[in-house]
Amino acid sequence: MAKNSNSIKLDIGTIYKKTENGNYFFRYQIDGQRQAVSLKTKNKKEALAKASDLVSIAKASSVEVVAAHVEQARNFVAKTQSLLLSMAWDKYSVHPERATPATVSEQQAYRSTFNEFLKFVNNSLLSLADITPQIASEFADHMRTKSYAVDTHNRKIRRLIKIFNVLEDYYTGENPFDSKTLRRKAREEQEHMVKRISFTRQQEEDIRKALDDESRVVKNKAEIKIVYYIGMFTGQRLKDCVLLRWDKIDLDRKRLWVKQFKTGQEVSIPIAPQLDEILTEAQESQINRYVCPNVAKRYNKVDANGKNVGNNLVNKDVLRVIKWVGLKPSVKVPGRNKKVTVYGFHSLRHTFVSNCAIAGIPKAVVLSIIGANSDIIDKYYTHIGDEAQVKAIEAISGGYGNISPQEKIDKITTLINSLASKSDEVRAIEKIISS
Repeated sequence: MAKNSNSIKLDIGTIYKKTENGNYFFRYQIDGQRQAVSLKTKNKKEALAKASDLVSIAKASSVEVVAAHVEQARNFVAKTQSLLLSMAWDKYSVHPERATPATVSEQQAYRSTFNEFLKFVNNSLLSLADITPQIASEFADHMRTKSYAVDTHNRKIRRLIKIFNVLEDYYTGENPFDSKTLRRKAREEQEHMVKRISFTRQQEEDIRKALDDESRVVKNKAEIKIVYYIGMFTGQRLKDCVLLRWDKIDLDRKRLWVKQFKTGQEVSIPIAPQLDEILTEAQESQINRYVCPNVAKRYNKVDANGKNVGNNLVNKDVLRVIKWVGLKPSVKVPGRNKKVTVYGFHSLRHTFVSNCAIAGIPKAVVLSIIGANSDIIDKYYTHIGDEAQVKAIEAISGGYGNISPQEKIDKITTLINSLASKSDEVRAIEKIISS
């Protein structure tokens, strides 16, 4: 028995499951070539019985092996239900093991990705069983010509893997999209990698001044100002700031709570004096449960299909403020269809962590505020520390910085000679240096 409870080692070959609730597969070798066939059952006893027939095939002579293997494969194919690609989505969309993303947008992305694959195949008569690893590979190569980001490319492959895993009863063998060679590697973009940039303290101050400038116009400006202040002084994401509710704020105790939409984690944060002033003023005109009711309503806007479209509207409002202070929110990157954002509301989160790191706030404390598993932390909190790294470079360069030991002695001597009066300690240092 193998370590994996879903894997069973036999005399020849292995029975295994790819997923906890998936069908069993039998993997073995014929003349040095690895073979894998779906046993079309989730029941362990049935899988063992079917695999025992294949074990006898694997033990036969080479000629008998080929004939028996072909015959066995035909038997499995005969038991496999046929499903045209054009009908596959209808089956998948009602399958109990289908993916259930939290957002309508991602739900639609699954269908969009599958339709993209259908358009590439361009053959309505093909069935699911006709899709080979070669076709999957050709589709991956096709996507490489589309200027997709690496993450976008890999998300599409993962969606197709999920769809084919769910529909595994309609084809034999391995999932055609399961090969790692279909995915792209992050290093493919390293020559033009663009990262989110944090604001400087001066830029944050400029944003606050711009928000107070009556000549500047943006929809729901008073509430956008509150959203910015929440972001600046809590380090939370845009959605968490926009949809913050009054029942999550205790102005008497100077503390607020955020249950982050992305992670589901709730964090507790002290209210900074600047934020307290803004929230106290806003509470006087409180009209519903949201701190920023008009922006929240705009953010929650959906289209006829239930897909959220308001988040983009609010994001554009936020980016307009950033443009007011002379910053370009996005830049064009080679190999990408869309511009990449460098300055956005999320930059406030980077700024918050950066300021904490500069102030020497322990990493664990910052995590308790912005939430665990944040990919921003390691950008500003290194394991060794910048100061230790500087000392390492100084050590191997033969001195501290570019000043030699003799130059340091000369500087100290000049400083001592310039003193109007000298203590006993200074005279002692002078004696040591001159000896």
